[in-house]
Amino acid sequence: MLPAVESARDLGILFSTDLSPSVHVNNVVSKAHARANMILRSFVFRDINLLIRAFITYVRPLVEYNTVVWSLSALRDIDALESVQQRFTKRLSRLKHMSYAERLKYLNLPSP
Repeated sequence: MLPAVESARDLGILFSTDLSPSVHVNNVVSKAHARANMILRSFVFRDINLLIRAFITYVRPLVEYNTVVWSLSALRDIDALESVQQRFTKRLSRLKHMSYAERLKYLNLPSP
């Protein structure tokens, strides 16, 4: 007899028993925040272009991986994923006073 589990991972995506992507989204968001924080701690010189390139290279793939499979419909999940980029761009020195939309336009970043 197989044991009952609350979630299972297949192809890197965490599926819960009710097939809600919330468990996977929470896992992705925590990993993405950790990587974004590591990027900000690693560079002494705060060149915005370098930090954004590092974010796009190391964090965005986490957030965007297999989005077709676990496409979001819950607003709280969409906001959780968006918060990773929002928080990262807010912590860039010259952009703190700008709104999120202005930061995206200034950095030429799409919304995840």
